[in-house]
Amino acid sequence: MATPDAAIPAVAVVTGAGSGLGRAIARELLDHGYRVALAGRNATPLRETANDHSGALVVPADVTDPASVRALFAAVLDAWGRVDVLVNNAGTFGPVGALDEIAVEDWTATLTTNITGYFLCAAEAMRAMKQQQPRGGRIINNGSISAHVPRPGTAAYATTKHAITGLTKSISLDGRPDGIACGQIDIGNAATDMTHGFAAGARQADGTIKQEPTFDARHVAEAVRHMADLPLNANVQFMTLMATAMPYIGRG
Repeated sequence: MATPDAAIPAVAVVTGAGSGLGRAIARELLDHGYRVALAGRNATPLRETANDHSGALVVPADVTDPASVRALFAAVLDAWGRVDVLVNNAGTFGPVGALDEIAVEDWTATLTTNITGYFLCAAEAMRAMKQQQPRGGRIINNGSISAHVPRPGTAAYATTKHAITGLTKSISLDGRPDGIACGQIDIGNAATDMTHGFAAGARQADGTIKQEPTFDARHVAEAVRHMADLPLNANVQFMTLMATAMPYIGRG
């Protein structure tokens, strides 16, 4: 997206940037001229993502901690003066098992990371976007195929991803008067550490174990960059990007 001065690169914040999709997205944005704040709990993998890129800002942060999130955005504003794009990506798969087998502590921890973490980061981004001149910006939420159809034994994760769809719609509505766009990308079987087991075999709704196809995570990064690059008078509200032959259509 364009900044107020076309000669100045746009500023993006990517959470969960130390690995997986977050790393791929952050590097894609860096490679295409964005200044990118890399957020995650551990500095070492964030520095590995940055790879000494001059446009990268490494900011260790815990998205579940309000003070840590405030410090993250304060660091970005101190460095670059504005926030043009937030990619809400940090998350956890959570516990696996039937609902009655899930410990309440594991349920709560999953909701705190996957929902409250998104809320805290979006709230700080919106606060900055409303105050900067010109106003506005874009928030991109990493949803999931599980925002539509859950896998067996993943009630906590599926619940959080359904909730992100509601958050995306609410941000889109509440941000409209201030030029803040919000979209969601729902991803199925991108090849990351989180999904590597699917290629070996994943439990299906009928109880069988089947191999599932995956696809290169760079395609997710390219899709997020496309969403980020749009002018603020255009928005990808929802995008589904998945391995073509994965058991999503017809799941169950």
